[in-house]
Amino acid sequence: MHAVRIEQPGSAQGLRLVEVEDPVPGPGEIVVDVHATALNRADWLQIIGRYPVPPGTPADLPGMEYAGTVRSVGPRTFRFQPGDRVMGLVPGAAFAEQLVTHEREAVPVPEPVSLTDAAAIPEAFFTAFDALVLQGLLGAGERVLVHAVASGVGTAAAQLIHAAGATTLGTGRNEAKLERAAELVPFTPVTVARDVPRFAERVLELTSGAGVDLVLDLVGGRYLAESLACLAPRGRMMLVGTVDGVKSELDLRLALGKRAQITGTVLRARPLEEKMALARAVERHVLPLFARGAYRPVVDRVLPVDQVAEAFEHLAADRNVGKIVLAWSRR
Repeated sequence: MHAVRIEQPGSAQGLRLVEVEDPVPGPGEIVVDVHATALNRADWLQIIGRYPVPPGTPADLPGMEYAGTVRSVGPRTFRFQPGDRVMGLVPGAAFAEQLVTHEREAVPVPEPVSLTDAAAIPEAFFTAFDALVLQGLLGAGERVLVHAVASGVGTAAAQLIHAAGATTLGTGRNEAKLERAAELVPFTPVTVARDVPRFAERVLELTSGAGVDLVLDLVGGRYLAESLACLAPRGRMMLVGTVDGVKSELDLRLALGKRAQITGTVLRARPLEEKMALARAVERHVLPLFARGAYRPVVDRVLPVDQVAEAFEHLAADRNVGKIVLAWSRR
């Protein structure tokens, strides 16, 4: 089979489509014919050598999410059969014609959703649901600040927040991108300057001084202090990404006075059992709303796999609203 390999780390031009061995399923595992996959910032960081992969994951084969059909199943596999439409997250090697995964990490693709669109669901909605609902305890009537709201996770988060009866304020550095995203998902835009990120004053103005109850931070770095400044008393901050950097200077007196909760979270490095539990929660609580039309994946563009370098250059330039999908054109 074919797969995308990082042959020269450091840029998208170092990616090559190569022949690799077909995967073989073990007990409880399924082999999936991948119809489409989607790009993530973690993939890009892996390509440029700034993201160590989990133990046992090939460092030269990127890709974290997929949608496709079951090709074959291993011993003691009960949930899926050949031909079933599935999607999910894997530690790596999703940019391939086939992949192997445990059946309890996979979830069925909702009937109204195409396999191409389904590729944009796993990382975005698994991450947003886990951070906002399971850990952030999102409640009706709350105000939520989502950084990088035009991203895949950001657009998924805005939909989850709206469905929960809460309100989204979403930040971004590109006003045109914010306007495009606001046409697709419900949120109040907050533009952030590229040189010195300042948004706390504007958020407090929009909330009549009350601040926000929950922050979904996909950016990190200098955003953390500003988020704390506009957090409501007993507010929660979920730190998911570090695009702006891994260090931040905080006024701890402010954190103490507000009795703030700051929680860091990742998905990729979690134990298999935790990933299975999240997949089951998403299957039960999130997927039915796709079937009802309450949620939908936001796809910026679909490119064939042989244009993977172009796709990552578009991602690195931060021009996308929602997810960039790679499709295997042979199907």
